[in-house]
Amino acid sequence: MTPSQILDRPALLFTALAAASAIMLGGAFAFQYFGGFDPCVLCIWQRYPYGAVIILGVLGAGLARGAKPRPGALIAVMGLCALALLTDAAIAGFHVGVEQQWWQGTQACVGATGADSIEALRAQLLAQKVVRCDAVAWSLAGVSMAGYNMAAALGLGTVAGLAARRMARHGAGEGGSNG
Repeated sequence: MTPSQILDRPALLFTALAAASAIMLGGAFAFQYFGGFDPCVLCIWQRYPYGAVIILGVLGAGLARGAKPRPGALIAVMGLCALALLTDAAIAGFHVGVEQQWWQGTQACVGATGADSIEALRAQLLAQKVVRCDAVAWSLAGVSMAGYNMAAALGLGTVAGLAARRMARHGAGEGGSNG
């Protein structure tokens, strides 16, 4: 099956986006719960778009497999998938920059510091576990998990964006080739 044929089958593409997002999210949870790699706040933020794409992908696949798929709805859902995935790529890119010390992370990367006394600050710091965003917890071939996530989200987001564009130009679900 050629890339063009895949882009012409919205139900298949929605299902693939949902499955790829589930795999990425499952991998993140496996690293956390089986690998012992506690996520930082930026790692957590990178999970939300995948959850959204799983929901949107299931919704889009259902719409595309319907008796009369509405092109506008399919285009909108595919566009939202692209937006979520490209947002994830941007968060991951920001995280890579923090890891490489190109810029500082958010305030959430260093933990809450709203204490009004030294004793309260000490108690707060001892009570919370802070996972630093600027420390690479795991890498392969010099690329961190955030780097791999950036590449995956960028690739998936680009595919979703191209599919939405193709649907808008050629009509989504036309000719019965919706699934």
